[in-house]
Amino acid sequence: MNRFAELLDRLAYEPRRNAKIALVADYLAHTPDPDRGYALAALTGALSFRDAKPAMIRALIAARADPVLFALSYDYVGDLSETVALMWPVPPVAPNRPPPHLAEVVETLAATHRAAVPGRIAGWLDGLDENGRFALLKLVTGSLRIGVSARLARTALARLGGLEADAVEEVWHGLVPPYEPLFAWVEGRGPRPDSIDPAPFRPPMLSHALEERDMETLDPADFRAEWKWDGIRVEAAGGAATSRDGEIRRVARLYSRTGDDISAAFPDLLAAISFDGALDGELLVLIEGRVQPFSVLQQRLNRKTVTAKLLAEYPAHIRAYDLLAEGDEDLRALPFTARRARLEAFVARLEEPRIDLSPLVAFPDWETLTAARAEPATHGAGADGDAVEGVMIKRAAAPYLPGRPKGEWYKWKRDPFAVDAVLMYAQRGHGKRSSFYSDYTFGVWRAAEAGDELVPVGKAYFGFTDEELKEIDRFVRKHTVGRFGPVREVVHTAETGLVIEVAFEGLNRSTRHKSGLAMRFPRVARLRWDKRPADADRIEVLEALLPAGA
Repeated sequence: MNRFAELLDRLAYEPRRNAKIALVADYLAHTPDPDRGYALAALTGALSFRDAKPAMIRALIAARADPVLFALSYDYVGDLSETVALMWPVPPVAPNRPPPHLAEVVETLAATHRAAVPGRIAGWLDGLDENGRFALLKLVTGSLRIGVSARLARTALARLGGLEADAVEEVWHGLVPPYEPLFAWVEGRGPRPDSIDPAPFRPPMLSHALEERDMETLDPADFRAEWKWDGIRVEAAGGAATSRDGEIRRVARLYSRTGDDISAAFPDLLAAISFDGALDGELLVLIEGRVQPFSVLQQRLNRKTVTAKLLAEYPAHIRAYDLLAEGDEDLRALPFTARRARLEAFVARLEEPRIDLSPLVAFPDWETLTAARAEPATHGAGADGDAVEGVMIKRAAAPYLPGRPKGEWYKWKRDPFAVDAVLMYAQRGHGKRSSFYSDYTFGVWRAAEAGDELVPVGKAYFGFTDEELKEIDRFVRKHTVGRFGPVREVVHTAETGLVIEVAFEGLNRSTRHKSGLAMRFPRVARLRWDKRPADADRIEVLEALLPAGA
């Protein structure tokens, strides 16, 4: 456990991607099985402990420390695991046992009855130092927040055997911790793990943002374009499996872009995946033939149970971009134009109303594509134009390659909207930002009986530079007028306050927000020290940006 704690500590303070990969690779190379397999599972988000929740951790520290002192400390530190790790009282007599191995923690929690879990965790905390306690709590709560993505961790694993990360991605899904056959293959001690899954996940191909200078070097004749729909990227896979007794059964799965199996949340789509193969597409909600805003799709996301009412009110749909496999044939090595022709014929044969084809956008030159991106409704998207968030530009000869290869696919999102809003509330961030007020709630003016009032319209926690973060943090600390737990209310009058230019991707009606509006992907664009709060935008400005019919 101490080695894992040291790894987390070093990763938390290492900003460089390649250095993080080197740290993880070194840990995996020098840590025995099964500890390293469970560490890899933790880094990739493949571990979960049903009975170890933050509320339980709070209860443990409440029984051992003054609750007021804990509340003040938590407010200052900003991270539950770090606060508890620092405040946990050292027992008068240290336990006469060595720190637990990572595998011991994982396997013990999996086999321990729910009522006994708090005692187990408390016993481990008693025997660990501050770093060990921090690592244990981060592990069991599942909130590492150390800047390591699942892709980065698998890249570090591939480095052990001099492999490409994509090779590990191909065999990853379907394997379970502690991944001993996977390590044996990577290190040359065993065969490549074979997946017998008839509907496996295939790592997606990703794009780079298109820069203006790219148009100076790219020939439009070499590329094809399609709409970038405002949903979530998914992969629909289907196949047939033969059981031991010879019975053939159909398997259908829906995966997120990161490989999470989200099939249970979309039973209405599983029936539509009646094919053998794999589609890359966008998950949307269609009502009366029209694509709905992302806020409508959110009603279907992250649901553990799906009611008949929800299925009827928010019918799910897949708009297909690409065909990755047809039957037993892997099509990813084919150029995009060949896969597109196969996709068009494939979708036509399906005759499935829940799956349709994302149309291509014809463009002889970049000027034409620029106009289409600005006005999708008049360039082929029709009534669904408001659901387009930009265009995808794909090299006609490009194979389907996992990851983000350079020069093959580009995304060119529509220009964001922007409004000037007033900072109203602030809260500390997590991890490296736990000492700064970096999560902001902002509002715009609305007429009320007693005069104009500010109403919250969104929250943002990125988009600013490190220097701007320090400026905002100083302002929050100097101009706090109220506290609500970890949240600080900041002065916001007509003459005194901080105006922030907020950029966002879209806007929809909302019953959960006081303003009645919900922003899509808001972020801080710049600080308007030159502007009085009274001159910030009004609610009418935002309402004018709502899509037609909203």
